[in-house]
Amino acid sequence: MPATPPFRIGLGYDIHPLVAGRACILGGVPIPSEVGPQGHSDADVLLHAVADAIFGAAGLPDIGHYFPNNDPACKGMNSALIVQKAVAEVAKLGWQVGNVDVVLIGEKPKIMAHVVAIRTSVASLLQVDPAQVGIKATTNEGMDSVGAGKALVVQAVCLLFRA
Repeated sequence: MPATPPFRIGLGYDIHPLVAGRACILGGVPIPSEVGPQGHSDADVLLHAVADAIFGAAGLPDIGHYFPNNDPACKGMNSALIVQKAVAEVAKLGWQVGNVDVVLIGEKPKIMAHVVAIRTSVASLLQVDPAQVGIKATTNEGMDSVGAGKALVVQAVCLLFRA
């Protein structure tokens, strides 16, 4: 059997519908918005995708394994705890986060004014420098439910390396 490579890459994906009157928290940062992601936890779709990228890079189960969406203990939970769990689990296996890159896809809310705060927040949770966190946003050009402003999608990739 070949030796384990000195680095691993993981992909995370999450989607949440947007609903009126729900707080919009992205990357641990409250974003002023008339709508927010609906979900069992605080529905931070960005942190969910980041956590799944971290878990996946280490070959671990996804966030639903650790934080089932039917577990009352997870109701309304701060998604920062999910990312902290991902970082702790990969550290037990001798890995640490090298970098993450995130793409938020949606028509609203607009996040450009909040990118620095989101990058700083995510970097803090990952225990890395903000330069190791990429945050981008795009629209779905009016196509499907995301393009109609009814949902937010986030894709994230993570590089782990041996600690």
